[in-house]
Amino acid sequence: MSHKYIPVIWNRTKIVYDIVAVACIAAYLGVYLYVAPLFQTVTLPIDALIYRAQAYGTCVFFLLTVILCIGPLARLDTRFLPLLYNRRHLGVMTACLAVVHVKYILDWYYAFSPTDRYVAVLAANTSYFQFLGFPFEVLGLAALLILLVLATTSHDFWLHFLGPPLWKTLHMGIYFAYALVVFHVALGALQSAAGPVMPLVVGASASLVITLHVLAARKERSTENDVPLETDDTPWVVVGDPMQIPNKRAQIVALKEDERVAVFRDGDKVSAISNVCAHQNGPLGEGKIVYGCVTCPWHGYQYRVEDGCSPPPFTEKVPTYRLKLKGNLLLLDPIALPAGTYIEPVVVGGVHAAEKA
Repeated sequence: MSHKYIPVIWNRTKIVYDIVAVACIAAYLGVYLYVAPLFQTVTLPIDALIYRAQAYGTCVFFLLTVILCIGPLARLDTRFLPLLYNRRHLGVMTACLAVVHVKYILDWYYAFSPTDRYVAVLAANTSYFQFLGFPFEVLGLAALLILLVLATTSHDFWLHFLGPPLWKTLHMGIYFAYALVVFHVALGALQSAAGPVMPLVVGASASLVITLHVLAARKERSTENDVPLETDDTPWVVVGDPMQIPNKRAQIVALKEDERVAVFRDGDKVSAISNVCAHQNGPLGEGKIVYGCVTCPWHGYQYRVEDGCSPPPFTEKVPTYRLKLKGNLLLLDPIALPAGTYIEPVVVGGVHAAEKA
């Protein structure tokens, strides 16, 4: 967003991210398809098409589990943040693998069907009112449809066309897709003679996703509950010791369930802006100050910390917040100012006593 920044293009980080992701996927499929069969003890080997379908299907399930674990992990431990920044790439890869999985399934079960394959898979089993025997294939197709929609709309064109709130709401559908995949795999394994391993793996994976989200929510909730309020004309929120904020980084303050403020320290100056990037609702507080501007960790959009404005010629703006010092405590006015409002930074470090309230 500054003159030194080239927005949303392929760069070294994205290329390395994708190379590592593709290498991990290739390693998993290679072990599943070529190494694991060497240890099979069954008298009748599984058909090659079915075995490939299982390989790609399980890979899709584990990738979805990883994708949904990245978000809460990044909030629990900032060392996971690099995995978050290009998570959309994993989603596109997952959708492509899901297409391959479905192709192998249709090629095996419906290759000689007199009707269209998709019509056949929907009409072959209509036992929707029983548990064992439920047409789990329908769940898989519904999940595939959601993944394809999310992969298709992952490009920034759709973000600008739909707007960040609608785009983000649409992409929350990944959770519904994951739930469908969980039931698809679990019911499919229960109706086969594969044994209890796959249902146990599915249960453990789903439990991991739920547990991480609960822990991340509790951490945010505890941060919100631990913030006392000043009983003054304005209910100023206590941020804490400003020198505890890492230099060039931010402390995220939870005001309400859906409102976060990023309080940045740049040397001995502290300013506060909205935690929500105007580009894609990215978490500005998880970024850092680069070339004098707060840089969103998702796509590098930048904002001046004093007024929340992007450097020229860009025009994005985010709301700003007032700060003041009271003794050694930094206080935050929870009422957001209009996007682009200039606020003089608070000087900390005990040098400028006149800045203290």
